[in-house]
Amino acid sequence: MIRVSSLLALAVLTLSACGDDHGLPLADASAQLATDGAVPPANELLSDKSRALTPAVSSDDATQLAADNLAFGVDLYAQLRTQNPGNFIFSQTSISLALAMLYAGAANDTAAQMAAALHFALPPERLHPAFDALDLALMAKPSGADASAFQLNIANSIWVQAGFSFLPSYLDLLAENYGAGLFVENFAGAPETARADINGWVSTQTQQMIPQLFDPGSIDTLTRLVLANAVYFHGAWLYGFNPSSPNGTFHAPTGDVGVPMMSNSEGNATLWSGAGWNAAALAYAGGTTSMILLVPDAGTFGAFEQGLTAGGLTTMLTSTSAAMMGIVTMPRFKFSTPSLLNSVLAALGMTDAFAPSLADFSAMDGSRDLSVATVIHKAVIDVDKKGTTAAAATGVVGTTLAIVEWPTLVVDRPFLFFIRHNPTGAILFQGRVLDPSQAQ
Repeated sequence: MIRVSSLLALAVLTLSACGDDHGLPLADASAQLATDGAVPPANELLSDKSRALTPAVSSDDATQLAADNLAFGVDLYAQLRTQNPGNFIFSQTSISLALAMLYAGAANDTAAQMAAALHFALPPERLHPAFDALDLALMAKPSGADASAFQLNIANSIWVQAGFSFLPSYLDLLAENYGAGLFVENFAGAPETARADINGWVSTQTQQMIPQLFDPGSIDTLTRLVLANAVYFHGAWLYGFNPSSPNGTFHAPTGDVGVPMMSNSEGNATLWSGAGWNAAALAYAGGTTSMILLVPDAGTFGAFEQGLTAGGLTTMLTSTSAAMMGIVTMPRFKFSTPSLLNSVLAALGMTDAFAPSLADFSAMDGSRDLSVATVIHKAVIDVDKKGTTAAAATGVVGTTLAIVEWPTLVVDRPFLFFIRHNPTGAILFQGRVLDPSQAQ
């Protein structure tokens, strides 16, 4: 079985207080704060509420959330493509989950701006249960795939300043709908220790693929809250590539480059096409996820991605009645993308959240002392031929018994990729490859 390894993404928000700590404080747990930075602190504070494991969510609400998240992903892509001249990747699912936890604490104009920017069409009392249902569906283990062939893990956490007060209603909502516990830190007195604790949690949740999200100095004495979401995905191809695929030529925008290619001699993907583009879906073990490639016609990539819309993307990601089994030959690629999302979200209309004089997160703490200082996102992807040669060897032997004319898509020019959870339609990761020889 051929393996795609360690695809992951992370979105984190850091909020700073512009005034003194106030209200009824959390229990003083400063004596229990972690000091070595190696593991998260042991004093996790939980709401009395348990997570809703069977949320009442209508199919219409689930469909609406999927459509809204996809529309937000298209907006993010349009913003991030201008910041990244080459290959890039991001996880709209991770970013949406982290910002949904923040949105739960927003009020008035700040909440309205966030809802518009994030495409949250559902009212809060239906939105958060819908996210709960989506999160639980993503975490459901597919049958017939063990941990060595498939993993999809999502984790949420909240890190707060010792002595800072939060409304019970806010903590209850996060506990019920996001399964997020609360960790107490001493940002005011030891911000570097807190940074090490959070980076340790990030590293653990992403299986060391993102060992450091926050650089030294990025968390300071004014930090009062960090909301974190981590997504880790590992999948083996359902239909493997040949273990000895030859190198090939990729037509990058700056000129042709020689790159390692992955090829097959039998059908390994579902192929379909439309005006000006070809698409392919390669299934992962378990059958619940797939990688979808969108390959615009030669010489049209710039115009294609500039004209991308939510409606158009929905159509292109849906295989047609003319879809057929065929062969995909594609390059191996590996890169990472760090993204500071402050300007991206502000450009989408979420402006008040970053302004201390305008931000309103009173649904968190009952006052208006909090504003958003930083929204950071990092993602890593590694697509290769790791694994055993058994499936590919069987395929090669099969071709000696009969000749089958498979339709073929050779991905030798810039393309878009999407890791999709098929039952919900959620796009776990997406990005573009302009030059697979460039590891960023």
